[in-house]
Amino acid sequence: MAYLISEEAQDLLQDVKNFCEKEIMEQCKEYDRSGEWPKEIYEKAIEQGYHALEVPEEYGGPGLSRVDVAALIEQMAIADAGFATTISASGLGMKPVLIAGSDELKKRACDLILEGGFGAFCLTEPGAGSDAGAGKTTAVKDGDYYVLNGRKCFITNGGVASFYCVTAMTDKTAGVKGMSMFFVEAGTPGLSTGKEEDKMGIRTSNTCDVVLEDCRIPAKNLIGAEGKGFSIAMKTLDQARTWMGCVATGIAQRGINEAIKYGKERIQFGKPIIKNQAIQFKIADMQIKTETARQMVAHALTKMDMGLPHSMESAIAKCYASDIAMEVASEAIQIFGGYGYSREYPVEKLLRDAKIFQIFEGTNEVQRIVVANNTIGR
Repeated sequence: MAYLISEEAQDLLQDVKNFCEKEIMEQCKEYDRSGEWPKEIYEKAIEQGYHALEVPEEYGGPGLSRVDVAALIEQMAIADAGFATTISASGLGMKPVLIAGSDELKKRACDLILEGGFGAFCLTEPGAGSDAGAGKTTAVKDGDYYVLNGRKCFITNGGVASFYCVTAMTDKTAGVKGMSMFFVEAGTPGLSTGKEEDKMGIRTSNTCDVVLEDCRIPAKNLIGAEGKGFSIAMKTLDQARTWMGCVATGIAQRGINEAIKYGKERIQFGKPIIKNQAIQFKIADMQIKTETARQMVAHALTKMDMGLPHSMESAIAKCYASDIAMEVASEAIQIFGGYGYSREYPVEKLLRDAKIFQIFEGTNEVQRIVVANNTIGR
Protein backbone atom coordinates (compact mmCIF):
# COMPACT_ATOMS: atom_id res chain seq x y z
CA MET A 1 0.00 0.00 0.00
CA ALA A 2 1.54 3.26 -1.14
CA TYR A 3 0.91 5.47 1.90
CA LEU A 4 4.07 6.85 3.52
CA ILE A 5 3.33 6.16 7.19
CA SER A 6 5.13 6.06 10.53
CA GLU A 7 6.74 2.93 11.94
CA GLU A 8 4.06 2.80 14.62
CA ALA A 9 1.37 2.87 11.95
CA GLN A 10 3.17 0.20 9.90
CA ASP A 11 3.03 -2.16 12.87
CA LEU A 12 -0.60 -1.29 13.49
CA LEU A 13 -1.41 -1.75 9.81
CA GLN A 14 -0.28 -5.37 9.94
CA ASP A 15 -2.41 -5.90 13.05
CA VAL A 16 -5.43 -4.36 11.32
CA LYS A 17 -4.86 -6.49 8.22
CA ASN A 18 -4.70 -9.65 10.34
CA PHE A 19 -7.85 -8.62 12.22
CA CYS A 20 -9.73 -7.91 8.99
CA GLU A 21 -8.75 -11.23 7.44
CA LYS A 22 -9.70 -13.15 10.59
CA GLU A 23 -12.77 -11.29 11.83
CA ILE A 24 -14.31 -9.28 8.98
CA MET A 25 -13.82 -10.38 5.39
CA GLU A 26 -15.62 -13.73 5.42
CA GLN A 27 -18.06 -12.95 8.23
CA CYS A 28 -19.42 -9.85 6.49
CA LYS A 29 -20.60 -11.90 3.50
CA GLU A 30 -23.50 -13.24 5.54
CA TYR A 31 -24.24 -9.87 7.14
CA ASP A 32 -24.33 -8.35 3.65
CA ARG A 33 -27.12 -10.80 2.81
CA SER A 34 -29.07 -10.40 6.05
CA GLY A 35 -28.60 -6.66 6.53
CA GLU A 36 -28.05 -7.27 10.24
CA TRP A 37 -25.66 -4.91 12.01
CA PRO A 38 -22.73 -7.13 13.11
CA LYS A 39 -22.53 -6.04 16.74
CA GLU A 40 -20.07 -8.73 17.77
CA ILE A 41 -17.59 -7.72 15.05
CA TYR A 42 -17.66 -4.11 16.19
CA GLU A 43 -17.21 -5.19 19.80
CA LYS A 44 -14.03 -7.01 18.81
CA ALA A 45 -12.82 -3.94 16.90
CA ILE A 46 -13.53 -1.75 19.94
CA GLU A 47 -11.46 -4.09 22.10
CA GLN A 48 -8.54 -3.38 19.76
CA GLY A 49 -9.18 0.37 19.82
CA TYR A 50 -9.77 0.51 16.07
CA HIS A 51 -12.88 2.68 16.51
CA ALA A 52 -10.88 5.46 18.22
CA LEU A 53 -8.13 6.11 15.68
CA GLU A 54 -9.14 9.74 15.17
CA VAL A 55 -9.30 10.69 18.85
CA PRO A 56 -6.58 13.32 19.41
CA GLU A 57 -3.65 12.31 21.58
CA GLU A 58 -4.43 15.05 24.12
CA TYR A 59 -7.78 13.36 24.79
CA GLY A 60 -6.40 9.85 25.08
CA GLY A 61 -6.14 8.87 21.41
CA PRO A 62 -3.26 7.12 19.64
CA GLY A 63 -1.66 10.29 18.27
CA LEU A 64 -1.46 9.11 14.66
CA SER A 65 -1.25 11.42 11.67
CA ARG A 66 -4.24 11.54 9.35
CA VAL A 67 -2.27 9.73 6.65
CA ASP A 68 -1.41 7.00 9.18
CA VAL A 69 -5.11 6.60 9.93
CA ALA A 70 -5.97 6.57 6.21
CA ALA A 71 -3.78 3.52 5.65
CA LEU A 72 -5.67 1.72 8.42
CA ILE A 73 -9.12 2.81 7.23
CA GLU A 74 -8.34 1.72 3.67
CA GLN A 75 -7.30 -1.70 4.96
CA MET A 76 -10.67 -1.97 6.71
CA ALA A 77 -12.43 -0.93 3.49
CA ILE A 78 -10.60 -3.62 1.52
CA ALA A 79 -12.20 -6.13 3.90
CA ASP A 80 -15.66 -4.51 4.03
CA ALA A 81 -16.71 -0.99 3.07
CA GLY A 82 -19.64 -0.97 5.50
CA PHE A 83 -17.33 -1.71 8.42
CA ALA A 84 -14.94 1.06 7.34
CA THR A 85 -17.87 3.44 6.89
CA THR A 86 -19.04 2.84 10.46
CA ILE A 87 -15.59 3.57 11.85
CA SER A 88 -15.07 6.62 9.65
CA ALA A 89 -18.57 8.01 10.26
CA SER A 90 -17.91 7.87 13.99
CA GLY A 91 -14.95 10.16 13.38
CA LEU A 92 -17.28 12.33 11.31
CA GLY A 93 -19.62 12.60 14.27
CA MET A 94 -16.74 13.79 16.44
CA LYS A 95 -15.42 16.42 14.00
CA PRO A 96 -17.88 19.28 14.72
CA VAL A 97 -16.96 19.10 18.41
CA LEU A 98 -13.23 19.06 17.66
CA ILE A 99 -13.63 21.97 15.22
CA ALA A 100 -15.72 24.32 17.36
CA GLY A 101 -16.78 22.72 20.64
CA SER A 102 -15.80 23.75 24.14
CA ASP A 103 -13.03 21.87 25.93
CA GLU A 104 -15.70 20.21 28.04
CA LEU A 105 -17.59 18.95 24.98
CA LYS A 106 -14.39 17.79 23.29
CA LYS A 107 -13.44 15.76 26.33
CA ARG A 108 -16.95 14.34 26.66
CA ALA A 109 -17.14 13.27 23.00
CA CYS A 110 -13.69 11.67 23.09
CA ASP A 111 -14.45 9.92 26.38
CA LEU A 112 -17.63 8.44 24.90
CA ILE A 113 -15.64 7.10 21.95
CA LEU A 114 -12.86 5.71 24.14
CA GLU A 115 -15.48 4.00 26.31
CA GLY A 116 -16.59 2.06 23.24
CA GLY A 117 -19.16 4.37 21.70
CA PHE A 118 -19.77 5.74 18.23
CA GLY A 119 -20.60 9.23 17.01
CA ALA A 120 -23.10 10.37 14.38
CA PHE A 121 -23.40 13.55 12.30
CA CYS A 122 -26.98 14.71 11.75
CA LEU A 123 -27.35 17.21 8.91
CA THR A 124 -29.52 15.64 6.18
CA GLU A 125 -33.31 15.92 6.38
CA PRO A 126 -36.11 14.60 4.12
CA GLY A 127 -36.34 17.99 2.39
CA ALA A 128 -32.73 19.07 2.81
CA GLY A 129 -30.06 16.96 1.13
CA SER A 130 -27.66 18.87 -1.10
CA ASP A 131 -29.52 22.03 0.00
CA ALA A 132 -28.51 21.63 3.65
CA GLY A 133 -29.68 25.14 4.48
CA ALA A 134 -33.29 24.09 3.84
CA GLY A 135 -33.38 22.12 7.09
CA LYS A 136 -36.56 22.39 9.20
CA THR A 137 -35.26 21.08 12.53
CA THR A 138 -35.54 23.83 15.15
CA ALA A 139 -33.85 24.67 18.44
CA VAL A 140 -35.59 27.10 20.79
CA LYS A 141 -33.78 28.57 23.79
CA ASP A 142 -35.60 27.95 27.08
CA GLY A 143 -33.60 29.26 30.02
CA ASP A 144 -30.49 27.13 30.42
CA TYR A 145 -31.71 24.66 27.80
CA TYR A 146 -32.48 24.34 24.12
CA VAL A 147 -35.55 22.42 22.95
CA LEU A 148 -34.99 20.58 19.65
CA ASN A 149 -37.69 19.37 17.27
CA GLY A 150 -37.29 17.78 13.86
CA ARG A 151 -36.26 14.72 11.90
CA LYS A 152 -32.93 13.81 10.33
CA CYS A 153 -32.61 11.05 7.75
CA PHE A 154 -29.95 8.75 6.27
CA ILE A 155 -27.86 9.11 9.41
CA THR A 156 -24.91 6.70 9.47
CA ASN A 157 -24.57 5.14 12.95
CA GLY A 158 -27.95 6.69 13.81
CA GLY A 159 -29.21 3.61 15.65
CA VAL A 160 -25.96 2.76 17.43
CA ALA A 161 -24.39 6.12 18.33
CA SER A 162 -23.51 7.31 21.81
CA PHE A 163 -23.79 10.96 20.75
CA TYR A 164 -25.03 13.06 17.86
CA CYS A 165 -23.91 16.39 16.43
CA VAL A 166 -27.18 17.89 15.19
CA THR A 167 -27.86 20.98 13.09
CA ALA A 168 -31.00 22.96 13.94
CA MET A 169 -32.40 26.39 13.11
CA THR A 170 -32.20 28.86 15.99
CA ASP A 171 -33.42 31.67 13.71
CA LYS A 172 -35.68 30.47 10.90
CA THR A 173 -35.67 33.93 9.26
CA ALA A 174 -31.91 34.09 8.77
CA GLY A 175 -31.39 31.19 6.34
CA VAL A 176 -28.09 29.37 6.76
CA LYS A 177 -26.96 32.09 9.18
CA GLY A 178 -29.72 30.95 11.49
CA MET A 179 -28.42 27.38 11.72
CA SER A 180 -26.66 26.17 14.88
CA MET A 181 -24.97 22.91 15.92
CA PHE A 182 -25.71 20.90 19.05
CA PHE A 183 -24.19 17.99 20.94
CA VAL A 184 -26.90 15.50 21.95
CA GLU A 185 -26.15 12.35 23.91
CA ALA A 186 -27.95 9.08 23.30
CA GLY A 187 -30.63 8.45 25.89
CA THR A 188 -31.70 12.10 26.09
CA PRO A 189 -35.51 12.20 26.49
CA GLY A 190 -37.17 13.11 23.20
CA LEU A 191 -34.42 11.57 21.07
CA SER A 192 -35.35 8.44 19.16
CA THR A 193 -34.33 6.59 16.02
CA GLY A 194 -36.36 5.16 13.17
CA LYS A 195 -36.26 1.94 11.17
CA GLU A 196 -32.89 1.00 9.73
CA GLU A 197 -32.63 1.60 5.98
CA ASP A 198 -32.56 -1.53 3.82
CA LYS A 199 -29.66 -0.39 1.67
CA MET A 200 -28.22 -1.51 -1.67
CA GLY A 201 -24.67 -1.55 -0.30
CA ILE A 202 -22.52 -0.92 2.80
CA ARG A 203 -25.05 -3.13 4.54
CA THR A 204 -22.87 -3.73 7.60
CA SER A 205 -23.26 -0.05 8.52
CA ASN A 206 -26.31 1.27 10.36
CA THR A 207 -28.37 3.99 8.64
CA CYS A 208 -31.65 5.35 10.00
CA ASP A 209 -33.73 8.42 10.89
CA VAL A 210 -32.97 10.38 14.05
CA VAL A 211 -36.07 12.01 15.52
CA LEU A 212 -36.12 14.90 18.02
CA GLU A 213 -39.40 15.57 19.85
CA ASP A 214 -39.20 18.29 22.50
CA CYS A 215 -35.66 17.11 23.15
CA ARG A 216 -34.21 19.30 25.92
CA ILE A 217 -30.44 19.65 26.07
CA PRO A 218 -28.26 21.92 28.23
CA ALA A 219 -27.38 25.24 26.62
CA LYS A 220 -23.71 24.42 27.16
CA ASN A 221 -24.18 21.68 24.51
CA LEU A 222 -24.31 24.35 21.82
CA ILE A 223 -21.24 23.78 19.63
CA GLY A 224 -19.58 27.10 18.89
CA ALA A 225 -22.11 29.92 18.81
CA GLU A 226 -25.65 30.42 17.55
CA GLY A 227 -25.72 30.92 13.80
CA LYS A 228 -22.42 29.13 13.21
CA GLY A 229 -23.88 25.68 12.57
CA PHE A 230 -23.77 25.81 8.78
CA SER A 231 -20.15 26.98 8.80
CA ILE A 232 -19.20 24.20 11.24
CA ALA A 233 -21.04 21.63 9.12
CA MET A 234 -19.22 22.72 5.97
CA LYS A 235 -15.83 22.63 7.73
CA THR A 236 -16.75 19.16 8.97
CA LEU A 237 -17.60 17.98 5.47
CA ASP A 238 -14.42 19.52 4.07
CA GLN A 239 -12.56 17.05 6.25
CA ALA A 240 -14.97 14.12 6.04
CA ARG A 241 -15.03 13.97 2.26
CA THR A 242 -11.41 12.89 2.11
CA TRP A 243 -12.18 9.97 4.41
CA MET A 244 -14.95 8.83 2.07
CA GLY A 245 -12.37 8.99 -0.72
CA CYS A 246 -10.16 6.79 1.42
CA VAL A 247 -12.88 4.14 1.88
CA ALA A 248 -13.73 4.29 -1.84
CA THR A 249 -10.06 3.70 -2.64
CA GLY A 250 -10.21 0.58 -0.46
CA ILE A 251 -13.16 -0.72 -2.49
CA ALA A 252 -11.16 -0.18 -5.68
CA GLN A 253 -8.11 -1.93 -4.23
CA ARG A 254 -10.26 -4.94 -3.31
CA GLY A 255 -11.48 -5.02 -6.92
CA ILE A 256 -7.89 -5.14 -8.17
CA ASN A 257 -6.97 -7.86 -5.68
CA GLU A 258 -9.92 -10.04 -6.65
CA ALA A 259 -9.44 -9.51 -10.39
CA ILE A 260 -5.77 -10.53 -10.24
CA LYS A 261 -6.51 -13.58 -8.12
CA TYR A 262 -9.29 -14.76 -10.42
CA GLY A 263 -7.32 -13.90 -13.56
CA LYS A 264 -4.52 -16.23 -12.48
CA GLU A 265 -6.95 -19.07 -11.72
CA ARG A 266 -9.31 -18.87 -14.69
CA ILE A 267 -8.05 -20.89 -17.66
CA GLN A 268 -9.37 -20.15 -21.15
CA PHE A 269 -7.83 -21.20 -24.48
CA GLY A 270 -5.21 -23.13 -22.56
CA LYS A 271 -3.81 -20.35 -20.38
CA PRO A 272 -4.77 -18.09 -17.42
CA ILE A 273 -6.78 -15.15 -18.69
CA ILE A 274 -4.41 -12.74 -16.97
CA LYS A 275 -1.84 -13.67 -19.63
CA ASN A 276 -3.99 -11.87 -22.18
CA GLN A 277 -2.90 -8.31 -22.88
CA ALA A 278 -6.53 -7.15 -22.88
CA ILE A 279 -6.86 -8.22 -19.23
CA GLN A 280 -3.43 -6.84 -18.33
CA PHE A 281 -4.37 -3.44 -19.73
CA LYS A 282 -7.58 -3.49 -17.68
CA ILE A 283 -5.59 -4.25 -14.54
CA ALA A 284 -3.09 -1.50 -15.40
CA ASP A 285 -5.86 1.09 -15.81
CA MET A 286 -7.48 -0.06 -12.55
CA GLN A 287 -4.15 0.34 -10.76
CA ILE A 288 -3.41 3.75 -12.30
CA LYS A 289 -6.78 5.11 -11.18
CA THR A 290 -6.65 3.57 -7.71
CA GLU A 291 -3.14 4.80 -6.96
CA THR A 292 -4.04 8.28 -8.23
CA ALA A 293 -7.06 8.34 -5.89
CA ARG A 294 -4.92 7.14 -2.98
CA GLN A 295 -2.35 9.87 -3.50
CA MET A 296 -5.07 12.53 -3.73
CA VAL A 297 -6.43 11.29 -0.40
CA ALA A 298 -2.94 11.44 1.11
CA HIS A 299 -2.36 14.93 -0.28
CA ALA A 300 -5.61 16.30 1.15
CA LEU A 301 -4.94 14.74 4.56
CA THR A 302 -1.37 16.07 4.60
CA LYS A 303 -2.71 19.58 4.01
CA MET A 304 -5.15 19.08 6.91
CA ASP A 305 -2.33 17.96 9.20
CA MET A 306 -0.35 21.04 8.17
CA GLY A 307 -3.28 23.36 8.87
CA LEU A 308 -3.47 24.44 5.21
CA PRO A 309 -6.63 25.08 3.16
CA HIS A 310 -7.94 21.78 1.84
CA SER A 311 -11.53 22.27 0.67
CA MET A 312 -10.80 21.74 -3.03
CA GLU A 313 -8.37 18.87 -2.44
CA SER A 314 -10.88 17.08 -0.23
CA ALA A 315 -13.62 17.48 -2.84
CA ILE A 316 -11.31 16.13 -5.56
CA ALA A 317 -10.28 13.16 -3.40
CA LYS A 318 -13.88 12.21 -2.67
CA CYS A 319 -15.19 12.80 -6.17
CA TYR A 320 -12.39 11.07 -8.05
CA ALA A 321 -12.02 8.13 -5.68
CA SER A 322 -15.74 7.34 -5.67
CA ASP A 323 -15.98 7.63 -9.45
CA ILE A 324 -13.07 5.28 -10.01
CA ALA A 325 -14.34 2.87 -7.34
CA MET A 326 -17.41 2.38 -9.52
CA GLU A 327 -15.24 1.96 -12.62
CA VAL A 328 -12.83 -0.48 -11.02
CA ALA A 329 -15.62 -2.54 -9.46
CA SER A 330 -17.33 -2.73 -12.84
CA GLU A 331 -14.11 -3.82 -14.56
CA ALA A 332 -13.53 -6.45 -11.87
CA ILE A 333 -16.98 -7.88 -12.64
CA GLN A 334 -16.11 -7.86 -16.35
CA ILE A 335 -12.91 -9.82 -15.72
CA PHE A 336 -14.92 -12.41 -13.77
CA GLY A 337 -17.38 -12.66 -16.66
CA GLY A 338 -20.69 -14.32 -15.80
CA TYR A 339 -19.35 -15.36 -12.41
CA GLY A 340 -18.86 -11.70 -11.53
CA TYR A 341 -22.61 -11.18 -11.77
CA SER A 342 -23.27 -13.93 -9.23
CA ARG A 343 -23.53 -13.23 -5.52
CA GLU A 344 -21.46 -16.36 -4.97
CA TYR A 345 -18.40 -14.29 -5.95
CA PRO A 346 -17.16 -11.16 -4.15
CA VAL A 347 -17.02 -8.51 -6.87
CA GLU A 348 -20.72 -7.74 -7.37
CA LYS A 349 -20.78 -6.49 -3.77
CA LEU A 350 -18.03 -3.98 -4.55
CA LEU A 351 -20.22 -2.27 -7.14
CA ARG A 352 -23.14 -2.09 -4.70
CA ASP A 353 -20.87 -0.71 -1.98
CA ALA A 354 -19.18 1.82 -4.25
CA LYS A 355 -22.31 3.62 -5.49
CA ILE A 356 -23.13 5.43 -2.25
CA PHE A 357 -19.73 7.11 -2.22
CA GLN A 358 -20.81 9.15 -5.24
CA ILE A 359 -23.81 10.37 -3.20
CA PHE A 360 -23.21 10.92 0.51
CA GLU A 361 -20.99 13.57 2.14
CA GLY A 362 -22.12 15.75 -0.76
CA THR A 363 -22.96 14.31 -4.18
CA ASN A 364 -20.23 14.29 -6.79
CA GLU A 365 -22.15 17.01 -8.60
CA VAL A 366 -21.74 19.17 -5.48
CA GLN A 367 -18.05 18.23 -5.32
CA ARG A 368 -17.59 19.52 -8.85
CA ILE A 369 -19.22 22.80 -7.82
CA VAL A 370 -16.75 23.05 -4.92
CA VAL A 371 -13.83 22.38 -7.26
CA ALA A 372 -15.12 24.86 -9.83
CA ASN A 373 -15.60 27.60 -7.23
CA ASN A 374 -12.08 27.04 -5.95
CA THR A 375 -10.63 27.01 -9.45
CA ILE A 376 -12.37 29.86 -11.26
CA GLY A 377 -13.76 31.85 -8.31
CA ARG A 378 -17.34 32.53 -7.41
